[in-house]
Amino acid sequence: MPIFYIVAGTVFGFVLSRSGAADYDFIQGMFLFSNLQLYGIIGTAVVLTAPGLWWITRHGRSATGARIAFERKVLNRGTVIGGMLFGIGWSIAGMCPGPMLVNLGEGKLYALGALAGAFTGAALFGALYPRLQRPLGLPPLS
Repeated sequence: MPIFYIVAGTVFGFVLSRSGAADYDFIQGMFLFSNLQLYGIIGTAVVLTAPGLWWITRHGRSATGARIAFERKVLNRGTVIGGMLFGIGWSIAGMCPGPMLVNLGEGKLYALGALAGAFTGAALFGALYPRLQRPLGLPPLS
């Protein structure tokens, strides 16, 4: 099964690269509303994925035969603040996690800075989680 994930990730990265969805200028154009094509790409992804997710939740089974279910997440202050921070980081860096790896694969070394920032932010959030849990209404760690 790991070879499937490698192939699927490679195909996904190729599509991101060829569509321009991993290009810094393309992403900046989206956030500046000067190039709306990326909104179309994201919308197409949602339209194509939604029926598959619906089908999986109705009929899907895991390798062990268990039904597949997606847990609904509670909206809280942490979700809103986290989403805003993600969007701000995405617009400044011009890439989110998928395009970071695509840019590295294309040999764009500036993606290392974005990747370092993502890891630093994740580590900082993990270290501060106990302090942020109550004020942001975050769920307990299980």
